[in-house]
Amino acid sequence: MATLTMMEQTSTPKPSAQVVDGRQDVTTETSNVASEGFDTKSALDIARIINHEDAKVTTAVRKALPEIAIVIDIVARSLRDGGRLIYVGAGSSGRIAALDASECPPSYSTLPAQVQYIMAGGPKALASASDVNEDSPEIGQRDIARRRPTRKDIVIGVSASGSTPYVIGAVEYARARGAITAAITCNVNTRLAEVSDNIIVVEVGPEVVSGSTRMKAGTAQKMVCNMITTGAMTRLGYVYDNLMVNVHMKNAKLVERGIRILMRLCGLDRENAIRTIKSAGKSIPIAVVMLKANVDKMEAVRRLAQSDGNVRLAIDDSRLEL
Repeated sequence: MATLTMMEQTSTPKPSAQVVDGRQDVTTETSNVASEGFDTKSALDIARIINHEDAKVTTAVRKALPEIAIVIDIVARSLRDGGRLIYVGAGSSGRIAALDASECPPSYSTLPAQVQYIMAGGPKALASASDVNEDSPEIGQRDIARRRPTRKDIVIGVSASGSTPYVIGAVEYARARGAITAAITCNVNTRLAEVSDNIIVVEVGPEVVSGSTRMKAGTAQKMVCNMITTGAMTRLGYVYDNLMVNVHMKNAKLVERGIRILMRLCGLDRENAIRTIKSAGKSIPIAVVMLKANVDKMEAVRRLAQSDGNVRLAIDDSRLEL
């Protein structure tokens, strides 16, 4: 069977300073001097101030890349071994996590159960605020308990403040049941970090509108979630070169994407690409392996099964036993 190289490190160091309890001391809740007098500014000045602050996000994310890389490999290992990635969040953080989870099936043909989200207030809270639930660790514990987390799973709590009781309760419960846990926050020394095995802290600083963590903090969390799932799917071999070879062709746009992928990877014209996709049962991975390895459909299916769906390994059959 194919193997996936894992970083030797399995957890990130926790900050040693005193844990922040009060929101008034949380960086993302403090006032931003760069936006003082914000309500008196012109539309162009408002846009400039926001843009200037947004530019700080990529730098903050860059500092967390080593921790992000560790979580990428843990997620890849969990999914390869039959486990799940389960995001837990509330408010804006929960909606960002839900978006990331919901985009994995069409992008990489993962099953909905493989990458999940748990949102304070349930799915209805994606469209309508249900903030009261986020204050209850008990509800968080109840909601994650319904998913029956195991040692195969990784549960990631997403909370800008790092102090959301719902998220803390859920992550703490999952960890007690043997699941690997991680935190994505925008503040150091938080309670969520205390109960998590792995910590990703992206310090974006105060928001332009104080406490509006759907802004810089939300952007940072979206970037990190993108990196985690894209990185994990790539490590699993669901990306070949930089192409989305595991795309699920369920609508016209994705069908067209699949055709273009095969044309580019295998040097086919459009007609032959369509013909090959049909002969491969409308599976781009099978079609790519058939052409790149010069094998029939049955052999391509066998190789993909042996490589756990890793397209590159399936093409180079000699590497499957390494």
